[in-house]
Amino acid sequence: MKKNTVLVGASILSEDFFDIQKTLKKVNSSDLDFVHLDVMDGVFVPNISFGPAFVKNIRPYSDKFFDVHLMVKNPLPYIERFVQAGADLISVHAEAKNSRKCLNLIKQSGVKCGIVVNPKTKAGAVKKYLSVVDCVMVMTVEPGFGGQKFMEDQLSKISKISDMIKKSGCQIRLEVDGGVNFDTEKLALKSGADTFVVGSFLFKQKNFNATVKKLKLG
Repeated sequence: MKKNTVLVGASILSEDFFDIQKTLKKVNSSDLDFVHLDVMDGVFVPNISFGPAFVKNIRPYSDKFFDVHLMVKNPLPYIERFVQAGADLISVHAEAKNSRKCLNLIKQSGVKCGIVVNPKTKAGAVKKYLSVVDCVMVMTVEPGFGGQKFMEDQLSKISKISDMIKKSGCQIRLEVDGGVNFDTEKLALKSGADTFVVGSFLFKQKNFNATVKKLKLG
């Protein structure tokens, strides 16, 4: 994924899993850069979503980049399974167990990796991971639920992390997940973000791909 472009991905957690092929057809025919897959364990976050088997089952139906977000307390035992399922990037939380081991294992498996921070976690928590990761994701809502309002108090964190990335000299995407729409995307872009996960807002639009194109313009 090119660094000097705005990337947009769809969180399919917002859609009906009973007709997932219809959702994937919509995604595949669009200008979206990636599919965002939220994996929730019911421990790290209150809800439960899906596991490696789901990712493996839908992988043949899309050639889009699969961005797998593990909202899991102890992700280490699941890394290899998600690699084998077809993930292109796997992100783990700084707040989770064995984050460093997870990132190392992901990289060793030939898959891109990312570190994620919750709203209450300070920007400095990602600094020690910058030499390893391909992506830093800032949660701009509390993880585990769709349709929440973008938390503008996270903009200063995005800005701080953007500065850290620039100083590191590493090619790292700065991703935002939660409450993204046309207005909040602009705010996050000004703060240094370049990659956006869009869920409820995108799937509610009458013209799906026109919305994607507008978001990609920034």
